[in-house]
Parts: sequence; structure tokens; C-alpha cells
Amino acid sequence: MDRKIAIDENKSGSSNLGTTPVPRLIVSLAIPAIVAQIINALYNIVDRIYIAMIPGVGDMAMTGVGVSFPIIILVSAFAQLIGSGGAPLASIELGKGNKDRAEAILGSSAASLFMISILLTIVLQITKNPILLLFGASEITIEYADQYLFIYLLGTLFVQFSLGLNSFIASQGKIKIAMLSVLIGAILNIILDPIFIFTLNLGVKGAALATLISQAASALWIVRYLLSHKSAIRLKKKYIKFDKKVILPILALGVSPFIMQLTECLINIIFNSGLQKYGGDYYVGAMTIITSVMQLIYIFCNGITQGVQPVISYNFGAKNYVRVKTAYRLGFALHIIIGSLIVAIIMLFPTFFASLFTDNFEMINIVTYMMPIFVCGWGIFGIQSGVQCTLVGLGQAKTSLFLACLRKIILLIPLAIILPRFFGVIGIFLAEPISDIISAITAGFIFKRKIKQVLGTI
Repeated sequence: MDRKIAIDENKSGSSNLGTTPVPRLIVSLAIPAIVAQIINALYNIVDRIYIAMIPGVGDMAMTGVGVSFPIIILVSAFAQLIGSGGAPLASIELGKGNKDRAEAILGSSAASLFMISILLTIVLQITKNPILLLFGASEITIEYADQYLFIYLLGTLFVQFSLGLNSFIASQGKIKIAMLSVLIGAILNIILDPIFIFTLNLGVKGAALATLISQAASALWIVRYLLSHKSAIRLKKKYIKFDKKVILPILALGVSPFIMQLTECLINIIFNSGLQKYGGDYYVGAMTIITSVMQLIYIFCNGITQGVQPVISYNFGAKNYVRVKTAYRLGFALHIIIGSLIVAIIMLFPTFFASLFTDNFEMINIVTYMMPIFVCGWGIFGIQSGVQCTLVGLGQAKTSLFLACLRKIILLIPLAIILPRFFGVIGIFLAEPISDIISAITAGFIFKRKIKQVLGTI
């Protein structure tokens, strides 16, 4: 097959990533992604609301599941490592017309996800209880955390495939298909949750089982699609292997979002242990509510990223630098404007959001006071979201990794440890906005220099 034919086929299979006007293209890609993220977040939030409604033990059960979130984040971090590293590279290769190379990236990614899932399942099942105690579980809440995690970890393979491989569908510009992949699992989870938790009286175990079945359904749908002729790049047996030349670039690019997720895990550990030390179970529960509400911001950030990043990657590979510039500028504007609007709503109505999860007066008061402090830096943080989105789309692994480390490892983690010693429990909540603002400003200055090096003067 000659290069021209390959490019024509890839354009057709990639929803005209190189030809459709950029604003219209980004909107058409971002809206389905945001809808999918809303449904996905909704079933996570509904999960916690249902758990909080378990008669007699709801608040402590929700807190216990909240303590288990660092391990859940860790599992998803490995899916991000492969998916966020491989998908932009595959999209760049499609832009160049190298379909075989793109499929080799997909195949090696699938093999890596499979191996990672087996190792994670074994290691985490063995070590989960001491880890949970380290993460801030109390003698009361560890029972619920253990019940949830035991079942959840049995579905690690499904989590890896549903999160890691869906990125390869989105990277083709097939955002509606990627959205459907998420909707299948999300809607199924929402249906199964009340049945398993209340009708079958399985409690926390029922919530975990509903999640496992839902992730399995999404994973099977995604694999089936990537095996079909509808996909611009397909899972082929000859490429499902560990190819060092393919895997190393995937890991190099994916390490930035991986570090962001991994440090999110570490941050949850530090937050929960600090909150347990300076405040107690109610503060840990309050943080579970706050981080659940924060998903509203993540929804739109992730949706915008999924809309912008394939456009940047594909056109960078095709050397259409004017389209790249238009795409990332629009991405920046969307990240900042939408993020600021959502933050304003959360800050104005914290009591309303808290009351969705619990009727415990003390916990509602903590959320009402602390949530506006915790989220106030996320408006300006849209700058760093836009920078990370663009740099990963351009394959700039090192700079993206530094910015990921700056916010969480260099700033947030030390602040979350140091500030409570001077300000008590409020210091933990203050650490988030301080790190958000400093890292966003730094990211803006670095990006201004870096983009000129990568694209030159357009």
C-alpha cells in the first residue's frame, strides 16, 4: 500500500482529524467525551450515595470505601500509563500514514495491560489490609474497605482494558464509540447498584460486584470493537507481544499521566492519614465527599482533553502546525473558562453537595467549611490542564513529566505534611489551592518557551 492510500484511509477512519474545521471538530469530539465522563462520574457518585444509605452503617461504610480509593487510583494509574502513552503515539502514526506502526503500538499496549493486571491482582490482594491501615483506615472502617477491595481487585483485568484500550478508540477520533464504551459500564452499574446493595442485601460487597460486572461489560465491548473492521487500527495477533522498541516510547510518554495518577494515590494516603490524625473519621468521610464532588471538574477537563488531544496529535504527525496551534489555544480557553464556572458553583453551594451524600450534621458542616477552600485554585489550574493536554498530544514526555511532578510531588505532598503542623486540619485543605496556583503559573511560563521549540514560529 502506498503512502497516499494509507493517508486517505486513515483520514476516513479518523473522522477527518486533518480536514474538519478545528473548532467544530473539537466540539464534536469533546461533547460526547464529556457526556461519557458525566455518566462515568455519576455512577461513581451514585455508588457512594448508595453506600452512605446502607442502614446503620452508611457513613462509616462510605468512609471505608473512601480509604480504599488510593488503591483504586493505583490500578487506574497503570491503565493510564499504557493508554495515555500509546494512544497519542498511535494517533501521530496515523497522521503520518503509518497504520502498521499504529497497530503495533496498540498490540504491545494490550499485551502490557494484560501482564500488569495479573501482577496487580496478585500483589494487591496479598497486601491490601496493611496498606489500608497505612492509608488511614480505622478499626471501624477497615472492614468495609476490605470487603469492597477484595471483589474490586478480582476485576483488575477489566479495569485495565476498559480504561487503557478505550484511549485507542478516542485517538482515532471515534469519540462517540469511546463514549458508548463508558456508557455501557456506567448505566449497567447504576442499574445493578441498588439491586446488589439493597435488594440482595450485599451492602458494600454488592457495590463492588456491580462495579466489577460493569467494567467487564465495557472491556468486552472495547476489545470487540478494536478487533472489528470498524476500527481504523485493529488488534491483530501478530502485534500482541512485548516489543521493546514499541513499549519503551509508550512508557516514556505515558509516565507523565501515570505519575499524575500515582501521586494522586500518594496524596490520598497523606490526606487520609493526616485527616485521621488531626480530625478523625468524619474528616476522612468529608474528604471522600469533597473528592467525589471534585469529579465534576475532572469530567470537563478529561472531556476537553479527549476532544483536543487527538486533533493535536494527528495534525502534529501530519505537520499541519496551524491546526495544532488553533486546537491547543481553544483547549486552553475551554479548560480555564469551564473549570472556573464549575468551581464557582461548588463554592457557592457546598452544603447542597454535602447533603447529597449524608445527613450527618457534623460531616455536612465540615464539607461546607472546607470544600470552598479546597477547590478555589482549580480555576487557574485550567492553565496546567491545557499545558498537560497539549504536551502529551505533541509527544513531549519530559516536560509533561516535570509539570506532573511539580504540582503533586514537589508542592502538594510537602505542603499537606507541613501545613497541618502549623494550622491543624485546615492545613491539609489549604495545600491543594496553593499547589494548584503555583504549578499553573509555572506551567504557563514553561509552555510559552517549549511550544516555540516544538512548532517554531507559525
